[in-house]
Amino acid sequence: SPQLGALLHRSLRVYQIWGANTEVGKTVFSTILCGVTTKYRPDEKTTFLKPVSTGPLQEADDRHIPRFLPGVHSETLYQFDLPVSPHLAAHVSQKNTPSDREILSRISEFASYHASPSPGWLFIETAGGVHSPGPSGTTQADLYRPLRLPAVLIGDAKLGGISQTISAFESLKARGYDVELILLFHNDTYQNHSYLTSYFQDHHSIPVKTAPLPPPLSPNPQSDTGNMQAYYTGTLPSLSSIPSLLSSSHANRISRLQSMPTTASQTIWYPFTQHQHLTPDKITVIDSAKDSHFDTFVPSSPGPVLRPSFDGSASWWTQGLGHGNQHLSLAAAYAAGRYGHVMFAEAIHEPALALAETLLSGMGNQRLKRVFYSDNGSTGVEVAVKMALRASRGRYGWEGKEKAGVIGLKGSYHGDTIGAMDCSEPGVYNEKVEGECGWLRAQRGRGEGSLGRWGRFLIWREGREEGRGGGMRRDPLFQRTLVKVVRASPELFAGKHGHTHGSNDELDWSGLPVVYDEVFTGLYRLGRFSAASFLGVDPDISVHAKLLTGGLLPLSATLASESIFRSFLSDDKSEALLHGHSYTAHAVGCQVALESLRQLMKMERNGEWDWAVSTKRNKGGDQSHGVASFPQPDRRVVGSRVWSVWSSELVEWLSWEKGVEGVWALGTVLAIHMGRAGGDSAGYKSNAARGLQAALLRGSSSDGGVHSRVLGNVLYLMAGQTTTEETVRRVERLVRGGLGDGD
Repeated sequence: SPQLGALLHRSLRVYQIWGANTEVGKTVFSTILCGVTTKYRPDEKTTFLKPVSTGPLQEADDRHIPRFLPGVHSETLYQFDLPVSPHLAAHVSQKNTPSDREILSRISEFASYHASPSPGWLFIETAGGVHSPGPSGTTQADLYRPLRLPAVLIGDAKLGGISQTISAFESLKARGYDVELILLFHNDTYQNHSYLTSYFQDHHSIPVKTAPLPPPLSPNPQSDTGNMQAYYTGTLPSLSSIPSLLSSSHANRISRLQSMPTTASQTIWYPFTQHQHLTPDKITVIDSAKDSHFDTFVPSSPGPVLRPSFDGSASWWTQGLGHGNQHLSLAAAYAAGRYGHVMFAEAIHEPALALAETLLSGMGNQRLKRVFYSDNGSTGVEVAVKMALRASRGRYGWEGKEKAGVIGLKGSYHGDTIGAMDCSEPGVYNEKVEGECGWLRAQRGRGEGSLGRWGRFLIWREGREEGRGGGMRRDPLFQRTLVKVVRASPELFAGKHGHTHGSNDELDWSGLPVVYDEVFTGLYRLGRFSAASFLGVDPDISVHAKLLTGGLLPLSATLASESIFRSFLSDDKSEALLHGHSYTAHAVGCQVALESLRQLMKMERNGEWDWAVSTKRNKGGDQSHGVASFPQPDRRVVGSRVWSVWSSELVEWLSWEKGVEGVWALGTVLAIHMGRAGGDSAGYKSNAARGLQAALLRGSSSDGGVHSRVLGNVLYLMAGQTTTEETVRRVERLVRGGLGDGD
């Protein structure tokens, strides 16, 4: 079945009707909405859909509406006889319970079938309250979220209904729904409508419309029908403004999406973008995102104007638990409500402390004892450099005039702030930034240059496999050897007055402080909590960001050993680590990161990646064209096998494909090195991967598209940790198609 995404048609105005609770009048208001839209423009077709209904068939909602509005097509997709919550009704009925995806697919197909070039209406009514479970047990607020339909909320006019209505609204809002209208009965006894009208208009600018209470149910069916017919006839005129309101909202939404690229091209200064060549048609409008996909605007489409596009860069490597993750959203709301932001110097709050404890425990590195918070990976790197410089100068007695710098790897990348750029080989990103760095090329069995040349330089491991200037490269054997040689050679770095040995503590750093930049590679991006386990040697300092908050908020943590920490201890305040920013360890970010790590660790414990770990391509450590051999990890590593979500069949096929120079896959990452054509060169300035990138963006009608980023001649793709096997295989089909193999 086609890849699902948000549902928005140019001509068909679709609204989802939610109830603040059960028995609030959803079906009555659905009938009113169908009635006023039918009278609004008689030539426009109005349709009603009840995806899931429970209770006797003769009392089903889709039978109520045609009784009073014969011209309205009404339909139910799944009917269960027992008048209870859908999950229980489905279980008791012993029928095949429809999956969430099946329900969403049928809704999408229903909407497409009833959409036409002429304007029309479709109202989709939910069952029970906002969090009433669907047949599978998923609450409706989460079940229907991938469609992200604009919402009409039916408020509760009964006692306690004010709280129910506001709670229902906040649940929808927290999940990214746009509530366009509030409807409820006018109840003079409780006056809920009076309070809620002011509340929603004053605080949220949402209109509230009321209708009189319907007549009591008559024991005589014929009388009851007559009473309700009279009720609708008398009520519809007072609510005749609703269609114009909803129609304008629909038109304004599409108009805004249509104009955003032009407005953005005149307003926004984009990162990593040469604006000389950026025209509005090259700007992707993202209406929303859910799980592993963006919902992107298709301006030329006469029908659905949104299509699902796989987030191929994991939103610059940050995404892991899926866009719109309700657990992370709730964690953020909780911390925002409890703390907002509180300053951190010489203070502590639970999210920051709990996150630090979780990070240190999860790393399994006995060297690491301290956590320093900053705002992003690049800043975290600069913090690490400050730590390492201070520790080295203190031990070796380097004088102020003596130069100190970095030993790094060619093609490495550690961020875009000046200090982080100075830790990378001069290239496109930092060639105008002065630096004092030496660079070693990682090659099997040998390194280019020697450590002796760089007497007083810090060691740096290329932790970000991606390396914006250098594509995606790695050689764990070289890096492992480099660390061991440096730690065994402190005499290379001692100054005139320094000594070569630290304390007798085996966890003290030796030679030079070893820094691992795990901003990109850590926290399960490559399949393990820490990428250090691939090398079999632990760092003295490590930097983490990206997946730390599951893709929701910026936050970074620099972890350090106790011996590094002690380098800053002094009676002189100026000897402290004088680094920080206003939002250091912001509580919202720390709470989200804590929830993110808990979710990821739970997924590992529950074996949720077993479909990727247990396949034939991941049985061994050395795989043809794919993952190279790694040192055996120690006993602390859970799930220590080397694995990839990308199939060995795809990697094998790519390795033989014309125009592909190389390919590797590890964890959730796939990197395709395209060959150079004509005078094109490798590296960031290359355009060799642009053709494949464009083909992936075009995609197909069944599999959607792929929004990806390229690094010169390298196109990389990465899944999230919650990306399903089905989704990965869809993307693999698109990759094959993009390179000319449609099979």
